[in-house]
Amino acid sequence: MTSDVGERYAARAREYVDHLGSMSAVHPADEHLVTSWATTVEGPVLDAGCGPGHWSGHLAARGVHVRGLDRVPAFVVHARRTHPDVSFRLGDVDALPYEPDEFSGVLAWYSLIHHDPGSIRRPLREFARVLGPGGGLLVGFFTGTTVEPFDHAITTAWRWAPDLLADELRASGFDVLETHTRTGPPSGPRPHGAIIARVAQGVTVSPAP
Repeated sequence: MTSDVGERYAARAREYVDHLGSMSAVHPADEHLVTSWATTVEGPVLDAGCGPGHWSGHLAARGVHVRGLDRVPAFVVHARRTHPDVSFRLGDVDALPYEPDEFSGVLAWYSLIHHDPGSIRRPLREFARVLGPGGGLLVGFFTGTTVEPFDHAITTAWRWAPDLLADELRASGFDVLETHTRTGPPSGPRPHGAIIARVAQGVTVSPAP
């Protein structure tokens, strides 16, 4: 994520928190998918790009050992205040401040939507690095028939055809296990996708250049 994207989120942090910063704004199907995945992870989970921390708080309440990270200071402040029993840290998904193999799972729920095709592998390789072999990843994203930009409320975001994002995951050291998609009426939310993957056995991932 570029510094410009972070600054745009920081400028509208209060608005984002008010509209999207609680589990009441989450679709029931997404809540079920993320919760089901996270509660099967045996070890710590990183909520990468945690925003206001609502997912971290939700998972912690269900017994998941979760930590949150976001690059927007206002989000981290809000998350710490709202979920005092969860550890939150300021940081960038493109250069995670963690050691190799530190986590058993990474949740990247819409936190990669502003990465274009030329930059998407950087955070994916960082996820693989901090997970280590066999570690699990769940990515949530906007879907399309190809890879294309669109006008997001904050700044330009990207839609991904699920098979093309799966290709990027494989190229970054992951095995793709499941792909989920969800659509609704034209007046409803944008088409959504989720991919569950794990770091391939025998893969050693170095920090992204």
